[in-house]
Amino acid sequence: MKPIFTDTHTHLYSEEFDQDRTDMIQRAIDAGVSRFFVPSIDSNYTQKMYDLETQFPKYIYLMMGLHPTYVKDNYLEELAHVETELSKKKFYAVGEIGIDLFWDKTFLKQQQYAFQYQIQLAKKHKLAINIHCRNAFDEVFEVLDSEKAADLFGIFHCFTGDFGQAKRAIDLNMKLGIGGVSTFKNGKIDQFLTEIDLEHIVLETDSPYLAPVPFRGKRNESSYTKLVAEKLAQIYQLSTEEIAQITTENSKRVFGI
Repeated sequence: MKPIFTDTHTHLYSEEFDQDRTDMIQRAIDAGVSRFFVPSIDSNYTQKMYDLETQFPKYIYLMMGLHPTYVKDNYLEELAHVETELSKKKFYAVGEIGIDLFWDKTFLKQQQYAFQYQIQLAKKHKLAINIHCRNAFDEVFEVLDSEKAADLFGIFHCFTGDFGQAKRAIDLNMKLGIGGVSTFKNGKIDQFLTEIDLEHIVLETDSPYLAPVPFRGKRNESSYTKLVAEKLAQIYQLSTEEIAQITTENSKRVFGI
């Protein structure tokens, strides 16, 4: 049987795919990726997400949320949009949400509020969360610890922390989203992954960003999920098919489908 890969985080609506989006998605399907989980970043992309779902109803699963780098002066309006959309239709997670202090710390307080507020929305709707964390592990864990509960669960997207932070995330019912960074020479995450049981791992691309080797620095796409799986197969000394099966099962436990 052909392995079924799950890309748990892909921005298929990105402008970078405007010239060949349908072909790019078909390439991924042909490579065995049959489940695409698409995070939201702000209200400007909502309709494009819905159009994708309409075009590929058997493959596309949507999240709804406000990305931390899009938390600006209008963040309360954006949070109201998230809340409205969550009440209108089926989503599979609240995301991507979190804290990002890489570019700018101006809106830290608003990012913290938005993160906590959206976690509470996830609990209300019994959904997973999909966490974005950049230069902000302490701040993210502070919010997660304050909301810690049996009904808090999800994925630490694009996990790039150390072993201690990985254990802490897992203790908070989070899977670790592993993507192209695991193939980088200086990615570091491959150094301790064998100490993390595979039941805590899901695959992702974060396309069009963070393409794996040998495409590092170029546009990423969902078909490269297979390259991430091949890297994990080397690390865990399993077949690519086993990695695909286990990580897809893990994604089903998170997203409920």
